[in-house]
Amino acid sequence: MYRESCCTYHSYYPMQISWNPNNWGHHHWHPYYYHINYHNWSSSHGNIPLTDYGPRPFVVNIEQASKQNNTFRTALWTGKHFQVTLMSINVGDDIGLEVHPNTDQFIRIEEGQALVQMGDSRERLDFQQMAIDDYAIMIPAGKWHNITNMGNTPLKVYVIYAPPEHPHGTVHQTKADARAAD
Repeated sequence: MYRESCCTYHSYYPMQISWNPNNWGHHHWHPYYYHINYHNWSSSHGNIPLTDYGPRPFVVNIEQASKQNNTFRTALWTGKHFQVTLMSINVGDDIGLEVHPNTDQFIRIEEGQALVQMGDSRERLDFQQMAIDDYAIMIPAGKWHNITNMGNTPLKVYVIYAPPEHPHGTVHQTKADARAAD
């Protein structure tokens, strides 16, 4: 399948693409066969409004959204079967030791460095590994885990929970707010 990136220079612009019925016989994606409308939903600085867009269809520059986020946790998309949240962990702070009995987690580091710890009990975190920009962390349901910011800048990550872990529209400005909500 031929695919040309139409977002190379406009990665923070969401697009609306409509099919051109005059070219219905072509089975590959090409800008000629589609009408593309860029919607600049950002301010003059290119910021993405960080709100919960689920369960509607949604396309976003996840790296930009992750780096832009300054809250401890903001739900970006909540659907029926999974959820995407953005997190910013302060220098020297952590997510907090936790376990999700029925929820698998995927965490991707967009900026920073972290110590990843996991184990079968809160007293036995026998899995430990450092992770940096572009690393992905998979946490099986039932594993105790913690992610600690070991760098000198805020740790910027996005998290995928399957099934969703937090209510639609969740925003926790600080870790204390998140603890109070639990």
